[in-house]
Amino acid sequence: MMSALVIAAVVLALVAMTPLVGRAQRARVERRVAARLPLSASGMIVGAEPLALEHRGATVGVVILHGFGDTPQTVDSLARALHAQGMEVSVPLLPGHGRTLPAFARSTRAQWLGAARDAYHAMRARHERVVLIGLSLGGALATILAADESSLASLVLLAPYLDAPWWLRALTHVAPAIAVVLPYVGGNSLRSIHDPVARANALAYNAMPPALVRDLVRAADDARAALARVTAPTLYIQSREDNRITVAVATRAFASITAQPKRLELLTGCGHVLTVDYCRERVAALVIEWLRGVTSGYDTGTA
Repeated sequence: MMSALVIAAVVLALVAMTPLVGRAQRARVERRVAARLPLSASGMIVGAEPLALEHRGATVGVVILHGFGDTPQTVDSLARALHAQGMEVSVPLLPGHGRTLPAFARSTRAQWLGAARDAYHAMRARHERVVLIGLSLGGALATILAADESSLASLVLLAPYLDAPWWLRALTHVAPAIAVVLPYVGGNSLRSIHDPVARANALAYNAMPPALVRDLVRAADDARAALARVTAPTLYIQSREDNRITVAVATRAFASITAQPKRLELLTGCGHVLTVDYCRERVAALVIEWLRGVTSGYDTGTA
């Protein structure tokens, strides 16, 4: 009888302590991220600001969408390479990103998609020919938009997040319970970028609220379902060593794209964030080559 009472008391004590553990973890992670990623006077992480690269006389406008928990910094070099080719380039900072972890936790899939759509329409108001480029989550958002925009000049998908592993889907069902003890769960950025210099310079939170997993998975599922409705010429670039999206997922997704022309490029030697990794120059060259073709009216070939 006494042992049962002791066990019950221990269980009740642990239950009572759970919120305290969660609050401590929240404060610890938020302090660590704030120390690593200081904010500017604008409330954005220094270096995470949106990009607006205007080009007088440009006939093509490009909107580039960054990934989940990340910032425009991951696509900065690609944006500037396209700008050097005579294109106007816009890279919006998605809601909740590039600011603070609490701001990230308050953001939603609907807000991310809304910001991406606003950026596209703003560019479309200035240019008849507009290209959408998306990295990871940005690729999912770009796919959803492309399925609704028949006037899109081209779609470029860079390691698009078009499916989620079983364990991440399982997390969506237990996220509220996990969040009580772990308000933030860690990312996997060490394997996402192979280049140590690029990894050290990354501005990603490298932490996410469990509740946002549902929004991430929903975005991936919506994008995968939208692939068959994409009509714009599509370039798809994927690393064979991507730790988040497998080649099998990429090849299945590519097969679902009915648009023509379309092209799949599988790279080696870089991780998921291939626009800052060792493959970054190859990625930029492939995108420039592709856009020269489809925006000039000739066929780049299919794969």
